[in-house]
Amino acid sequence: MSKPIPPVQKYMTTSPLSIGVEQTLAKAHSMMREHAIRHLPVLHGGRLVGILTDRDLHLVETLKDVDPTKTVVEDAMSAVVHSVGPDAPLDEVVSTMAEHKYGSVVVMQNGKVVGILTTVDVCRALAELLHSRLAK
Repeated sequence: MSKPIPPVQKYMTTSPLSIGVEQTLAKAHSMMREHAIRHLPVLHGGRLVGILTDRDLHLVETLKDVDPTKTVVEDAMSAVVHSVGPDAPLDEVVSTMAEHKYGSVVVMQNGKVVGILTTVDVCRALAELLHSRLAK
């Protein structure tokens, strides 16, 4: 008897931190360091408009004449964000992440960010699923 595929909401990080488009790169760095995270959904007026990763920050900050205390998140974020609903099947979401090399997927419900599924969350899910389904 096979078990059903769990939904993303079972493994996502709930209520992820986010940042506004007008915040500085220095603020984003500070948030990421303080909370040991690598992805920040970017909001404008409560609406998801992008994603900012530690890699985005590093890339932009290596450009000449970029001052992290004056440059805003909007200048470094990726405007294309892959999002899913909390009930999306984990296997489908993880397959899409692998195929497109996404480091995270934002989980949305009723137009609001309710979670984020990162590669770290996926590793935790894999460990749990392997343990519960194969270690018998």
